[in-house]
Amino acid sequence: MNAQSILDGIAGLRVLVAGDICLDRWCRYAPAASEPSRETGIPRIAVVRTDVTPGAAGTVANNLKALGAREVAVLGVIGEDGFGFELRRALQARAISSDLAVSSASVPTFTYTKLIDVETDVEDRPRVDFIHNQPLPLAVEDTLLERLRDAWPRFDVVLVSDQAETEVGGVITPRMRDALAELAASTPAKIVWVDSREHAECFRGVVLKCNLDEAESAVQRANARDLRSHTRSPLLVITHGKLGALVVDDAGEHFVATVPVEDPVDICGAGDSFSAGAALALAVTHSPIEAVRFGNLVASITILKKGTGTASPAEVLKAAS
Repeated sequence: MNAQSILDGIAGLRVLVAGDICLDRWCRYAPAASEPSRETGIPRIAVVRTDVTPGAAGTVANNLKALGAREVAVLGVIGEDGFGFELRRALQARAISSDLAVSSASVPTFTYTKLIDVETDVEDRPRVDFIHNQPLPLAVEDTLLERLRDAWPRFDVVLVSDQAETEVGGVITPRMRDALAELAASTPAKIVWVDSREHAECFRGVVLKCNLDEAESAVQRANARDLRSHTRSPLLVITHGKLGALVVDDAGEHFVATVPVEDPVDICGAGDSFSAGAALALAVTHSPIEAVRFGNLVASITILKKGTGTASPAEVLKAAS
């Protein structure tokens, strides 16, 4: 299929993104206004402008919507706090449904705060992250599982964004992984695409995407010979950065190279844009090779933009020509 045919197919898809939804806060500060605090003497970071975007699972959802998916919804936890208000508003502005997201007063909104020098436009200060490193409350986990099961039949594609880098606190708990394996087995025609930073070896029976470092770490943690047989994954995709991605399925191993991109601007979010494009294309073409090519194409566009950029259908068609 060519890019136009894939995009035409994407336009009919309903997609659920389950996982760790984040608020990205892009805070620009003025160095000249960095006066010492009267109380402590510590220089302040004087933020003069803040922009917000959905991050982590929200970045995946942004890319799905930008590519023209018919419906995009997120399932995760959003805190009953100011950051949660900003996150829901940012999702709504992009026509991404947060109706399935669980509101909780006991779980803070997962938030990345990035500090950028307004004079140089460079992020040059330590990031301030608001994380949750306590076990997910049982009532919250139960509600997530109930909503996942109830919503499952509505969607053609389910992308799982397991972004948490803490042992506990993330949305994709062992019970959630068990439910995903059960639901995926009951609906083999549905694309269930998982991108996991720290727990790839714990999933079963789903499409699994990792970068090379994540895959090697997962094999070591599992003490397994290979990741695909250990996870019983119908398709394993291992990205190799600017080189491309390895596809491993019943047909064997195939490396899909990328077209080199001169002077990438920002690779932040490239994996998320790849997953969004590849998962959608897999649902349309049913070809892992074509799916990975399309994912590579989408990522080649987003890395030319600052921040966690997206790719529009017009940009995809131009890049494919």
